[in-house]
Amino acid sequence: MRKAIAAVVLVAIAAAGAGWVLTAPKRLPEARFAGMTGDPAAGERVFTAAGCASCHHAPDAEGEDKLVLSGGQRFASEFGTFVAPNISPDPEQGIGDWGLTAFANAVMRGISPSGRHLYPAFPYTAYAHMRDADVADLWAYLLTLPASDMPSEPHEVAFPFNIRRGVGAWKLLYASDDWVMREVPDAQLERGRYLVEALAHCGECHTPRDGLGGLDSSAWLTGAPNPSGKGTIPGLTPDQLDWDASSIAYYLESGFTPDYDSAGGHMVAVVENFAKLEASDREAVAAYLKALPAGGDMD
Repeated sequence: MRKAIAAVVLVAIAAAGAGWVLTAPKRLPEARFAGMTGDPAAGERVFTAAGCASCHHAPDAEGEDKLVLSGGQRFASEFGTFVAPNISPDPEQGIGDWGLTAFANAVMRGISPSGRHLYPAFPYTAYAHMRDADVADLWAYLLTLPASDMPSEPHEVAFPFNIRRGVGAWKLLYASDDWVMREVPDAQLERGRYLVEALAHCGECHTPRDGLGGLDSSAWLTGAPNPSGKGTIPGLTPDQLDWDASSIAYYLESGFTPDYDSAGGHMVAVVENFAKLEASDREAVAAYLKALPAGGDMD
């Protein structure tokens, strides 16, 4: 009996050790961003397409104050409420002293400078597809924005979701370098894929999730329950969105639908961002959506 108990204990210890290793943060290679310098002007376009201000400005900010990325907006979910942190260039309360490599690890791998897993309420599984140059440009632009000394508020997440190492296990299941739309036969579709699947992270809202909060890629962009519990977020596949490409592009510029309705909720901020991009970007997103299969199953 003692031998059996000892064997079980050893197996448990070995399993725990293996789990600890497998769920460890996996940082980018140190040399990947070494010596890179970004272009703030190009970074502003990345910042706009990625919607950084939409989540990280203060809850009641208007106009130019939206460029003060002091955080504080609250995002409710079935796992708890996540609070957007201060990502202004303040060196103490913000991210001003991080450096490009630390910033890239947060954006593309969901790892803080201290080595903790970040919660996937921050869409790093989408940003993982960002080009290195765009990450460097974004960092350069962020450093030009106003600093805020507002402390970041803690997330309101209860056990067991407050165990950060568990996010490492979540990443093993859901973090991937694969594109959802694998084949893009032309430059316009490639740009549309980059905007939809990476920068604008459209799938985060418009794709249903499973019980662990991972995106169901077999139902890509088919719509999802609203995390706030109020209503649903519509599907964007051609069987659910029958607008032509020009109507989609116009909606992203103006917020007006072909039925003379207008964007509401969080889409107001999305349209505000897309309206600042080039017309070719809105057309690329429209082309991507029109190329999706009915039902969203890309396999």
